Amino acid sequence: MSVFETTCGQVRGSDPDRGVVAVLGIPYAEPPFGADRFRAPRPRKPWEGIRDCAAFGPVPPQSAQLPGAPSWSPGDEDVLSLNVWTPAADGAAPGGAGRPVLVWIHGGAYTFGSGAQPDFDGAALARAGLVVVTLNYRLGFEGFGHVPANGADSCPPNRGLLDQIAALTWVRENIAAFGGDPGNVTAAGQSSGATAVACLMVMDSARGLFRRAIAHSAVGPCYSPELAGHLMEKVAAEAGVPATAAALAAASPETLVKASDAVVDGYRQDPYSGRHHWDPVIYGPVADGVQLPADPVSLITAGAAPGIDLLVCHATQEYWLLDAVGSCAKVTTEEQLNRFAADFGIPDSVTRGYRGLMPEAPVGDVHLALYGDLMFGEYSSRLADAHARAGGRTFLSRFARQRGGPQPVAYAWHCADIPFAFGNLDEESIRFLIGGAPTAADHHLSDRMAAAWAGFAATGGPGWEPLAATGGPVRAWETTDTTRAPAPGHWSDSGTVRALWRSFGYRPLRP
Repeated sequence: MSVFETTCGQVRGSDPDRGVVAVLGIPYAEPPFGADRFRAPRPRKPWEGIRDCAAFGPVPPQSAQLPGAPSWSPGDEDVLSLNVWTPAADGAAPGGAGRPVLVWIHGGAYTFGSGAQPDFDGAALARAGLVVVTLNYRLGFEGFGHVPANGADSCPPNRGLLDQIAALTWVRENIAAFGGDPGNVTAAGQSSGATAVACLMVMDSARGLFRRAIAHSAVGPCYSPELAGHLMEKVAAEAGVPATAAALAAASPETLVKASDAVVDGYRQDPYSGRHHWDPVIYGPVADGVQLPADPVSLITAGAAPGIDLLVCHATQEYWLLDAVGSCAKVTTEEQLNRFAADFGIPDSVTRGYRGLMPEAPVGDVHLALYGDLMFGEYSSRLADAHARAGGRTFLSRFARQRGGPQPVAYAWHCADIPFAFGNLDEESIRFLIGGAPTAADHHLSDRMAAAWAGFAATGGPGWEPLAATGGPVRAWETTDTTRAPAPGHWSDSGTVRALWRSFGYRPLRP
């Protein structure tokens, strides 16, 4: 087995598998509980001897049980760990130093998920020449819940982002031992993980920790401190504790997970509870004016991410997945569609425009198209636009691969692009996402997407031309992909639909 030297001690990975060594569950910070609960992460203390790292570490507190991934067990505390996949040399040790590094930040509505999910296995990308890192960070209330100030003793917001910064700091200090180049790091993520990457791009405390960023299906906008405080009060009430730092710290992680789930369910059951009825996500990055001064799109527009290359992608039918798994409220009437638009402040002209682009579609499909672009498509595209206009080297792509005919068994929906980019199409747990066993055309698409990630991480070029300040080519990922300007008349991939959103602004959400 391969042994690697880190700043905290030696770690032992697995035997090479098809030319790749996996080193799993490496702690990058102290357990964030006890006196350290709700605090910024602290550096890990050194250990004696060789630490066996052949299994994933415990996942952070959450109620989700994801296929093929470990679930949280109350009492697990050593949850801040990361995993490394590195090409082996002669089947036994990492090869020549200086390989590009990709650090993956998982999504999951800032509430669930981990770096141990099987679709995030880094072996295929390692065989493509990268050193791949996935990580766990604090989720839900532990990572993003507002904790009131207790005199001079306060707990920082955005603790999950601070964990990610601590992991990137570990990478800078240790990744050379695994064959990686600490000066050539790409931070990558999907969904809430993509928005986390966008936040890291503009945070002073993350400056210099990575030179490139990949954001798939970034979701926005961020929360205001007022909304974070309002949601904290609802969670505290559900948990039966006072809304104070001391009382929240005394509540068990399990209690706060259950209380958070109850608040979410309350929003789901109340059709007149505003935005959170349609999108019952109650945690996220907070634009606190200090660590994160504003929503990242506005900061990137102002040039706050100089020198960082950016690769953006979103799926063309994002919200069809959320509908398929029952994670969003059904819309079956025009009245519901109008109430949805009003709750999000979407101008009537946008809603009318979508109806015009989809004249034969049922109202539910109009809602899903509108919602997917609101939350993911338009926000991601604006992220790319903002960076390009500020002078940043920026690439934009859209995942459009479907499976089936007029009623596909798998749409080009949320999360489906990630196993293609990671090269993990044969993983059983993702069969639902891609509509069954992969075809030869699917494998060819996966090879191209993984090569784009590897090329971008290595050189800043994924294989097509960057955007200019006035626009540019968009790569469409399909089983026969093309690089083209958006095609008129196709609502999820057109300049026409983007024009509908010009009057809509993203600002930090308020109560």
